[in-house]
Amino acid sequence: MVLKWLVAVGIAIAIIALGIHQIPEGHVGIYYRGGALLTSMTAPGYHVMSPFLTTVKIVQTTLQTDEVENIPCGTSGGTMIYFDKIEVVNILSRDAVIDIVRNYTVNYDRTLIFDKIHHEVNQFCSVHTLQEVYIDLFSGINDHLKRTIQNDLNILALGLYISSVRVTKPKIPEAIRRNFETVEQEKTQYMITSAHQQVVEKEAETDCRRAVIEAEKLSQIAKIQYKQKILGKEAEKRIAEIEAEMHLAKERALADANIYKSDTEAESNKIKLTPEYLQWSMYQALAQNTKIYFGNSIPNIFTTDIIIDDQSKQTK
Repeated sequence: MVLKWLVAVGIAIAIIALGIHQIPEGHVGIYYRGGALLTSMTAPGYHVMSPFLTTVKIVQTTLQTDEVENIPCGTSGGTMIYFDKIEVVNILSRDAVIDIVRNYTVNYDRTLIFDKIHHEVNQFCSVHTLQEVYIDLFSGINDHLKRTIQNDLNILALGLYISSVRVTKPKIPEAIRRNFETVEQEKTQYMITSAHQQVVEKEAETDCRRAVIEAEKLSQIAKIQYKQKILGKEAEKRIAEIEAEMHLAKERALADANIYKSDTEAESNKIKLTPEYLQWSMYQALAQNTKIYFGNSIPNIFTTDIIIDDQSKQTK
């Protein structure tokens, strides 16, 4: 009896142990029972399920990188090239896990990303030449794939997002690769030559501008010196004019003073020249004479002219 209980307990423990499972961080657990997807979903941690009847699948809900390798690509010119690897960084929203897994299984990325990358790469190559795919448009392939795939996912699998797409340089036939290398070398040499030519032209232009600036500098200096000389001459001229005006004013003042003096003396003399003053002057002169004359006509010698003058004045 005890043995049966021990066996039963052991079987129960084994069943429970088989039903215990762990969901890692960044993932969720989804469950199938009898092949049908259940609507329940578990978070990271330990969980228990019914073994043999229920199976669990772990789905990542953080950023993951899917690497699509060895992708053939036929250009519009008929050249076959291969992309070694294209990396697609994507993330699945936790809320969209059940719907996307129900529609595209747990390996949803095989249908929605891997197959889609092959399709879009072939579509891109079929409408472009080898030159465009390998060189001219290569830098834009990443954005083109990300945009076209995301547009489809927004319709087919809402909740799956493309973060970025990284495309490696494709492999091309060896002979064509050598031609491209030759062309690139020639382009590089041409760019070096053009750059050197531009440097020479810039140096010549710089020398020319330096010469022009120097000439303009000398011209400005000459203009300044010329203006200084003109200002100096004008100052000297102004000083000479002021000195001449001062001299003229001085001479005019002296002339006016002499005229005033002459006019004053004439006016004074006019006032003095009266008969009485003249007679007094005569007497003064006689008084200073050292010679004396005697005779009857002596008085008339000096007075005749005066008498005649008085008579003539009275007549007038």
